[in-house]
Amino acid sequence: MASDRPLTSISAWRPPVPGIAEVFHAHFTDHAYPAHTHDTWDLMILDDGSVDFALDRHRHGATGNTSVLLLPPGIPHDGRTVTESGFRKRNLYLDDSVLPQHLAGRAVDTPVLNDELLRGRIDQLHTALVHPGDGFEAESRLSFIRERLHFHLAALQPRAPGREANRLAAQLRELLDSRTRAGLSLHDAAAILHAHPTHLIRCFKQTYGLPPHAYLTGKRIEHARRLLLDGHRPAEVATTVGLHDQAHLNRHFTRHVGTTPARYQHTRTGSCPTTS
Repeated sequence: MASDRPLTSISAWRPPVPGIAEVFHAHFTDHAYPAHTHDTWDLMILDDGSVDFALDRHRHGATGNTSVLLLPPGIPHDGRTVTESGFRKRNLYLDDSVLPQHLAGRAVDTPVLNDELLRGRIDQLHTALVHPGDGFEAESRLSFIRERLHFHLAALQPRAPGREANRLAAQLRELLDSRTRAGLSLHDAAAILHAHPTHLIRCFKQTYGLPPHAYLTGKRIEHARRLLLDGHRPAEVATTVGLHDQAHLNRHFTRHVGTTPARYQHTRTGSCPTTS
């Protein structure tokens, strides 16, 4: 007789985002990890279910979708399901450019973090990582996750924007305007402007009311609208404005304009619409 348990499902990939060695999504119903170690940090959130694990020979547990699990590199750990329904999880394997190795000892003591803000930021990053072409957004979200993890492990408080906020924001806006098609990594922008990535984002949002990745996407969509009304094909428009492909254009265009690029293009009649 076939089992009524849902099947195990797994997806894994390496995104083009500095600091992330691997993304791993899984639904396990009866899997048990043997004791092992990683060279990277393992940052995990549960979407449902419960997990039981040992870290450095001390057992821990987590349930539901509010906790964050942080397993440091080089420390033995295992993991197993608790109930018949298993658990769904999403992992980020982070290298030491995100968290330095010397913080591993502090992470051993408290591998389960009850932090809704951090959990929400990790969820948003996973959403961005699923879609090719959203690298600038993913970099931005990772920088805030890094900052929050440093707050937990090293008690580092983020710096609020000061009098330099408008100047930094204007300089970043000029950079983004000059590289709308080619794009710009957050790392490069921070290096050019000699500012910490999260501080740069906070300055931009305080000055202009939206994060820089959202500003860049909006500029690309405005350019796409003009090209579509000029008669260019959506697939051509996507690469011309700096988006990954037509699917990438469709997703952002629909969110911004409320319709697909193809339908938007079909409205170009040269006259005002009539109403019945």
